[in-house]
Amino acid sequence: MLMDKIFSALASTPRRRILAYLSATSLTAGEIAERFDMSKPALSKHLSVLENAGLVTRERRGQYIHYSLVPESLTNTLNGFVQEVCPFTRPLKKESEARAAQQQADDADCMEPPVEPI
Repeated sequence: MLMDKIFSALASTPRRRILAYLSATSLTAGEIAERFDMSKPALSKHLSVLENAGLVTRERRGQYIHYSLVPESLTNTLNGFVQEVCPFTRPLKKESEARAAQQQADDADCMEPPVEPI
């Protein structure tokens, strides 16, 4: 049952923190691992549980797999609300928003055409 998978996924503090970190941007497993003190196999298991619960999705981009929240999920909407008031996940959500803004700025810099000398 999907509902059991969702509750099981949200019962874990590390998984709730991963959801908070993914709240504003998509990240690779390596980028997520840099932020959390856990082994890569443990992180992989957490991401798998979140994906099986329908809370995150993954997309291959070149050689990397990017993980992001499933925005249509009511659970993620409610979790986003809780992140605003939770003292443990609020800083992760703000960090995610800052990272997303930096990625957008970096992407914009890459899109600018080169200026030719006069």
